Amino acid sequence: MRITSTMAETRGLYSAAPVGLVPTLGFLHEGHVALLEAARAECGTVAMTVFVNPLQFNETSDLARYPRNLERDVELASAAGVDIVFAPAVDEMFPLPIATEVSVAPLAQRMEGVHRPGHFAGVATVVVKLLAGLRPDRAYFGKKDAQQLAIIRRMVLDLSIPTTIVPHPTVRERDGLALSSRNVFLSESDRVSALALSRGLMAMSDAAEAGERSARALEEIVLDTMAAAAGVRVEYVELASARDVARLDVVDEHCFLAVAARVGEVRLIDNVHLEVTPDGVAADRGILLDRPSVLYSQADDV
Repeated sequence: MRITSTMAETRGLYSAAPVGLVPTLGFLHEGHVALLEAARAECGTVAMTVFVNPLQFNETSDLARYPRNLERDVELASAAGVDIVFAPAVDEMFPLPIATEVSVAPLAQRMEGVHRPGHFAGVATVVVKLLAGLRPDRAYFGKKDAQQLAIIRRMVLDLSIPTTIVPHPTVRERDGLALSSRNVFLSESDRVSALALSRGLMAMSDAAEAGERSARALEEIVLDTMAAAAGVRVEYVELASARDVARLDVVDEHCFLAVAARVGEVRLIDNVHLEVTPDGVAADRGILLDRPSVLYSQADDV
């Protein structure tokens, strides 16, 4: 495996097609590893990026606080069969102060867009740079960031970018909590409260698969579960189209029910995708780990 710091160097190391790319901010966990393994199974060359993108952070303090452990990231990437880790400096990604912004405004104005203004423009801009500069055939993204996934898919379509976007199910800890680097900041009591997010989504999934189609009814199931947990401050619970993030009144197309809440000082998001099939609705509950996450072996580095 090679570690690179420039896009040109990275492209020069491609040895076989197709080329698969997994963009990350680093501080890897099993969610990232699942993306890497999917890319490895489908691609001749697998590249992973490790770049904490300043454009997508609303507050400087959040950017500074984001956990980093490149050495551990490289170890996990190597074990997953990655060929190249692209770990650029900010100057490589942004040699001049950024003057161009990529915005997918109609899909970015709701949910996360309300609570994190400018976040998705920062994500879209850096993803376009990575796809243009590294030129992968396939790029892998997790369903946990459902709104982000919809935005990237639309951006690639609108701009005729010749990269196939490949989604992968959310990976969850053994107790159901969606994997996130932020989980390491939860206190013991807050972690118990945080389980209300996934517990509500699983109850909603059961109801949807049993025949409930009303967005309001499904959202209420999640809201009621979260309201019963101590210290959970809900920001939103919404059913949205997976195609364009439009608010839905009923489950009649591929969609996702997304939640965001603050638990203690930690902001968490989660969702479940719902797919309409000839037999009804199928909920993608994600993949459940059978062991503690590698996140916690890195906790001393936070």
